[in-house]
Amino acid sequence: MSEKETETPIQQDMNQMAENAPQENLNSGTEMSKTQTKQELTSSNTENQQSAEADHPDDFFQQVLGSFKRNEYSEEEIQLRQKEWQRYEGQENETEDRKRVNDFPDYFFAGFWIRLFAYLVDVLCIGAVTGITLDTIYHLGGWSSSGHPFGLYQLLSLAIYLSYFVLLTKFNQGQTIGKMIFGIRVVSFTEAELSWKTVLIRELCMRYVLQFNLFFYLGYLPVIFTKEKQHAGDFFSETSVVTINLIKAFNKQVSADS
Repeated sequence: MSEKETETPIQQDMNQMAENAPQENLNSGTEMSKTQTKQELTSSNTENQQSAEADHPDDFFQQVLGSFKRNEYSEEEIQLRQKEWQRYEGQENETEDRKRVNDFPDYFFAGFWIRLFAYLVDVLCIGAVTGITLDTIYHLGGWSSSGHPFGLYQLLSLAIYLSYFVLLTKFNQGQTIGKMIFGIRVVSFTEAELSWKTVLIRELCMRYVLQFNLFFYLGYLPVIFTKEKQHAGDFFSETSVVTINLIKAFNKQVSADS
């Protein structure tokens, strides 16, 4: 009898399981290989996507800039747009970057009363100039100087008033006649010398506003209680008024000590 015929049913089942095991292992290995391949492909795609994101750090800028342009901007174009658009972020950076050229101690600034007396002297000087020029011309011409608040005489008087402060402040080192008498001068915190822009803001625009109505004269009162003795015109032009003698005394003391 052959060996297969002598085998018991149990032995035949075991032999059959042994023969089928390699085939099952092969099928299982194939399925595992396919699953592993899929996982590797998925992982590879994820890595490629992450790598693509890492290679394009300016995706946000591309989305913004691409919203109105079909083609993506180059790095140079992005940097150019960033520089152009920085001015719309506000004035904080500009204010922080602006350094003070003149930074005086508090006691160097001229107080309210000395500046008031200097202003009264200036008003007398302006009255004298107006009387010698404008009043003389009107008297010789037989014209009347009274009339509408915005009449020709009033406008010319205003022009003399403002020109006096603008021209002397610009060309006389920040001093009008009244300031020269009391030894004070206008200085800018951000400029070594007063520019036309600063002078026109302080002596033309703000002085016109402050003298336009008696109520606006209150704009001079901050000189009394502000640290750097600034009135409304000083705030807008970043200026103040200092006492020259105190600066001279300070410089002499420094020279003596050195």
